[in-house]
Amino acid sequence: MRQTIKNYIEAANRRREEEGEEGFSLIELIIVVVILGILVAIAIPIFANIQGTAQTNALKAAAANGATAAAASIAQGASASVTPSAAAASAGKDGIVVTVSGSTIDTLCATATGPASWPAAQKSGPGC
Repeated sequence: MRQTIKNYIEAANRRREEEGEEGFSLIELIIVVVILGILVAIAIPIFANIQGTAQTNALKAAAANGATAAAASIAQGASASVTPSAAAASAGKDGIVVTVSGSTIDTLCATATGPASWPAAQKSGPGC
């Protein structure tokens, strides 16, 4: 099959050189369109999943930041209930809500939830 296409293209090129034609033949254009179609078919699912992965990673980071803020607060002698505001401040402006539970570092668990269209909540901390 490959050899047939190669022979056809070579014959078409010789004919064009003899007749003085310029441009691409129909078969060359069809081959290019098929190759582009294959590349697009491969790329669309990959790009469609990028946003979901980014949202999951944002939730993981927010939960980790909340757990770190709560652990720092507990280590300084304050209770874990003081830290949700610090955890929420570290979550950003994407509508992520961080809740912290546990009163000691061993029972600490920070849960980050996003808007309804985002993936499931992510947890971080030794008590989760």
